[in-house]
Amino acid sequence: QVQLVESGGGLVQAGGSLRLSCAASGRTFKNRAMGWFRQAPGKEREFVAAINWSGGSTYYADPVKGRFTISRDNAKNMVYLQMNNLKPEDTAVYLCAADDELGPRFRSSDYAYWGQGTHVTVSS
Repeated sequence: QVQLVESGGGLVQAGGSLRLSCAASGRTFKNRAMGWFRQAPGKEREFVAAINWSGGSTYYADPVKGRFTISRDNAKNMVYLQMNNLKPEDTAVYLCAADDELGPRFRSSDYAYWGQGTHVTVSS
């Protein structure tokens, strides 16, 4: 089992920034790809970003490319999502996910473990 706890969400104005954190505990963290997904009210969960086990490879959804950056610190069992130039359409619950593979992968079905999510609201 892997336990994931997200933090860092909140209310921000359009054009602002937030940094989300995901703390992992339990089974081996450093051999897993990690991902961020989001789910807006009334919409399906969508992929945001993923990072492979070492941090050397990342993958982003088109709507966030150039604005969001995923990173990880294997010594601290942490994954981060730096979100810049936020837009109202970024409003959603953001969820951290852990893969059983080295990754990175972008389908939610690839991920075995999920956090509870942190809310991000971007006002116009």
